[in-house]
Amino acid sequence: MLVETSAHGSDLPARPRVSGGRVHDDAPDTAAGFARLAALPEGPERDAVRDELTEVWLPMAHRIAGRFRNRGESLEDLRQVAALGLVKAIDRYEPGRGAFESYAVPTVTGEIKRHFRDRMWALRVPRRVQELRNKVRIARRDLTDHAGGANPSATEIAAHAGLTEDEVNTGLEAMESFSTLSLDAEMSASDDGFSLADTIGGCDEAYDVVVDREAAKEGLRRLPERERAILYMRFFEDMTQSRIAEQLGISQMHVSRLISRCCARIRDEALDQGAQQGPCCGAPAPHDSAAPG
Repeated sequence: MLVETSAHGSDLPARPRVSGGRVHDDAPDTAAGFARLAALPEGPERDAVRDELTEVWLPMAHRIAGRFRNRGESLEDLRQVAALGLVKAIDRYEPGRGAFESYAVPTVTGEIKRHFRDRMWALRVPRRVQELRNKVRIARRDLTDHAGGANPSATEIAAHAGLTEDEVNTGLEAMESFSTLSLDAEMSASDDGFSLADTIGGCDEAYDVVVDREAAKEGLRRLPERERAILYMRFFEDMTQSRIAEQLGISQMHVSRLISRCCARIRDEALDQGAQQGPCCGAPAPHDSAAPG
């Protein structure tokens, strides 16, 4: 039996372990080392044994990390995450509850998957959608391998994965959320090419005007006919207060007071109505404007 002797003088057997009918060269027999670790109190000697166990099991962690290569993360970073999962497995392992490999493999794998789930998504999506993405990805890979490279349809993926077509479409969309494009990315290769930012719409201020007019309608209808006529001449026919006064045979000061009083009344009624309805009952409250139209 091959024995590795560490710098600390501890002998950790490096004999491959047979697990599930397969021989793993990176699964040493370290039962004695874990028994010793469990018996030691906190201190330098225990830390030294822990470091030795981590070192001899590190190839196993690297092997698991290699399964996740080519998914947008560098292999070196994946190995670092796998090493972190290995340390967690060593700290939490109880020798009396089975082989360490059986405990370490899912622990390291789970740490890597959490890394992808929490750190690698450019756009944060719910965990349910992430799980759908994984199911769709695996089903599509299986069907592609079986069909000799042909891309399966959403119906075929749904049947294979036991999902609905809507769930498959959600998973397919989530696969595109793993990375993002810059807003400066060009959308056309021609000389007059435009960027992604050029396709994003902006705020249309005309919508605010529509909201204000709709909010003022009821107040305008309740005004006396003369006041409605004054507001129409002032704001729609663009007549001066002097001309309105001449046409109606009243003073310009009186016209000014009527316009101010009507506008204030319409504005107050519209704001009160918007406050009573609330944001969920209709349009937002109108803007505080002196003109009803």
